[in-house]
Amino acid sequence: MATHSENGEAVFEARGLTKVYQVGETTVPALRGVDLDLYAGECLVMLGPSGSGKSTLLNILGGLDVPTSGVVHFRDHDLTADDDDALTLYRREHVGFVFQFYNLIPSLTARENVALVTDIAASPMPAEEALALVDLSERLDHFPSQLSGGEQQRVAIARAVAKRPDVLLCDEPTGALDVHTGVLVMDVLDRVNRELGTTTAIITHNASIARMADRVVQLSDGRVSRVERNVHKVSAQELVW
Repeated sequence: MATHSENGEAVFEARGLTKVYQVGETTVPALRGVDLDLYAGECLVMLGPSGSGKSTLLNILGGLDVPTSGVVHFRDHDLTADDDDALTLYRREHVGFVFQFYNLIPSLTARENVALVTDIAASPMPAEEALALVDLSERLDHFPSQLSGGEQQRVAIARAVAKRPDVLLCDEPTGALDVHTGVLVMDVLDRVNRELGTTTAIITHNASIARMADRVVQLSDGRVSRVERNVHKVSAQELVW
């Protein structure tokens, strides 16, 4: 059941999340009892070293994985009660994903890569509009091989936002990029968050990126170790790493 606080409406409520992977005869705990809320319209950054549980948590929020125990509500909907078909529908209707690697189809232009998503969305943004949002109006008919890494990532962001998702989940979106290009990509994500009001969660090991978030969640060894609110957010252009 969605609750309200000074932060606004909780889009996600996760309680007591655990995730244990079986590797041969060994059990590997990835999450060890995580409680987390994510609020409408906010930009949340999750920080932590490799193996801290960031990607596992993001995948559970996005319906790509299910917890071993615990509950996740998306608004009034219990995701942990869903079967595979229901989770597929949830991802299609509500979630946009941005990953470290762009996953563009090489034989399709930027416009065609974005249009793939608009074909299955209920009320999509035209591909041209989504690409304009990420400053790629001049590159509509270019193929991925004709685009820089940063441009390819911006196409991936355009593809994610073109279906007008409620939530944008980003897993190391600047991990494969240099600093200058990474700042451009973070500026685009910030614009999507501000202009479209898309609730945005970004996981990264780059502590500098946390300065542009509303809240910062630190994960360590499968647990939330600290949650902080940024009193003074900075713009992407002010980031240095």
